[in-house]
Amino acid sequence: MSIHTPKIDKKVTLSALQAMKGKEPIVMVTAYDALFAKLFDGEVEMILVGDSLNMSFLGKPDTLSATLEQMIYHTQAVCNGAEKSIVVLDMPFGTYTTPEMAVANATKVYQQTDAQAIKIEGGKERAPIIKALVDNGIAVVAHVGLMPQFVRSEGGYKVRGKDAEDIQQMIEDAKALEAAGAFMVLVEGVKAEAAKAITDAVSIPTIGIGAGNVTDGQVLVWSDMFDFFEAFTPKFVKKYGKGALMIKEGLQQYRDEVKSREFPSEEYSY
Repeated sequence: MSIHTPKIDKKVTLSALQAMKGKEPIVMVTAYDALFAKLFDGEVEMILVGDSLNMSFLGKPDTLSATLEQMIYHTQAVCNGAEKSIVVLDMPFGTYTTPEMAVANATKVYQQTDAQAIKIEGGKERAPIIKALVDNGIAVVAHVGLMPQFVRSEGGYKVRGKDAEDIQQMIEDAKALEAAGAFMVLVEGVKAEAAKAITDAVSIPTIGIGAGNVTDGQVLVWSDMFDFFEAFTPKFVKKYGKGALMIKEGLQQYRDEVKSREFPSEEYSY
């Protein structure tokens, strides 16, 4: 049975998140505008402005065509609604291929938004990029396991950690990214055994999505968890509401009342 946990009453800090490792699970959810950021603020420690918006709200088949300008725009909106939760911008595909490019683009993010951190995908080959970012005062969430920005080169969304060799590779990746300065690592689409091994191997918090309940926290895409996104449902998504049904039923009632002139009644007229 679930218990109601107290709301967050002060601004979350990166050091507070790191202190939660192994003690209290970290809660993260995506948001893309001020309206939902305000609803989520204080309920979760972290809000991710994910490039998932490219699929959920732009109707694209994957995340790859998201642009830095899009991500900055949506992050500005989220920051306007979030006062307590830490906001993380998901760096889009092709914006951090070299240390110099990553620093230039992440600097633009910091100058134009109030995001407290950025997130980038990739294994130990990204270590020099993360080090360059951290050396320039930019906080980084690393991302290992299933990586949506690699969907075309990988030939689809494939669960990781099915054998010892793959688990060891991800452990090495996570340790290298921690050593480079990442303050957190997101672990996506891996077997729970692998997620636990990664979590145990690093001293920074891990956030899981499709990685079992053994990580230091969890993240879900809000439109998935509240059943607004109907195209498909990943196995790891639990539905915490029937958003699409609620909207459809309410809209049908509105339509019926407008057609019948029941709305607006005298109560809703000047």
